[in-house]
Amino acid sequence: MFQLLIRRLAFTIPIIVLASFLVFSLLLLVPGDPAITLAGDNATEEQIEAIRDQLGLDDPIVVQYARWAGDAIQGDLGDSLYSGRSVTKSISERLPVTMSLALVSIVIALIIAIPAGIIAATKRGKWIDTAATVGASLGLAMPSFWLGAVLALVFALRLGWFPATGYVPFGDDPVEWLRHLFLPALTLGTAAAAETTRQLRASLSDVLQQDYVRTARSVGIRSRTVVMKHALKNASMPVVTVLGFQIAFLLGGSVIVEQLFALPGLGGLAIRAVLDRDIPVIQGVVLFTTVLVVFINLLVDLLYGYLNPKVRGT
Repeated sequence: MFQLLIRRLAFTIPIIVLASFLVFSLLLLVPGDPAITLAGDNATEEQIEAIRDQLGLDDPIVVQYARWAGDAIQGDLGDSLYSGRSVTKSISERLPVTMSLALVSIVIALIIAIPAGIIAATKRGKWIDTAATVGASLGLAMPSFWLGAVLALVFALRLGWFPATGYVPFGDDPVEWLRHLFLPALTLGTAAAAETTRQLRASLSDVLQQDYVRTARSVGIRSRTVVMKHALKNASMPVVTVLGFQIAFLLGGSVIVEQLFALPGLGGLAIRAVLDRDIPVIQGVVLFTTVLVVFINLLVDLLYGYLNPKVRGT
C-alpha cells in the first residue's frame, strides 16, 4: 500500500505544478488591464504605471509565476485587488460551507444509490429494475438549477419544511445546519445518486453472474448474504472510481446551487471575483479547488488499491 502511495504521489505532484501554471495563466485570459480596472477610469498614466509596478505586472510571466507559486506554497495566495483582504483567509472562511454542502450531498447520494443499485441488480429485468433505471436517467437529465428551484418552491415556500436560503454553522446548531443544507444537498446529490446507481447496478449485475456467486448460492448460502458479504465488495470497485468524479462534479456544481440557495460558500466568492475581475481571488479559488480535486482523486486511487490488491502491484 505504501508503494502505491509513492507511485501515485509521483504522478500527483507534476499534475499540481502543471495545474498551478495553467491557473496562473488566467491572468493572460482575463480581458482588460487589471491595473486600469483597479485604478479607475479617471486615473493618470503615472497612477496606472505605479499600480502595475506594485503588482509586478511588468515582470516576465515566468518571474511572476515563480513569485506567485512560491507564495502559494507558503499558504499566501495574495490579496484581493478590491477589498485588500487575504485570499487565503477569504477561502478559509467560506470553505466550511462548500465542504459541508459536498459532504451532505455525497451522503444523500449514497443513501439513495446503494439500495437502488442493489435492488435493481438483484431484480434485473423486473419492474423495480426498470423504475430504478428510469429514475436514474431522470436524475441525470434534470438541470440542477431547475431541480433546486422546484425543491425550494415545494418544500421551502409551499410546505415550509426547510429554509429556502441561508446557512447555519454546524458548531452553532447541528440540526439547523442540516436543515439549511438539505435542499441544496439534495439538488446536487440527485445527479450523483443517479450516476452511482447506474454504475452499481451494472457492476453488481456482472458480479452476480460469476461462478463463485453461483457456487455460494448452490451450497445453500442465503441470497442476501451472498450479495452483501461477497458480491458487493467486488462490485464496489468501479463505483469508487465514479464517486471520485462525482465529488469533483459536486464541487463544480456547488457554484450554481450556492447562488440559488444564497449559501456563503466558494461559489459566491468565485462569481463575485469574476464580475470584479479580481484576478488574485479567481486564481486562489481555482487553484485551491484544483488541488482539492487532485487529492480527492489520490484518496480514491488508494481506496481502489485497498479494494483491489492487483492494483497495488501496478
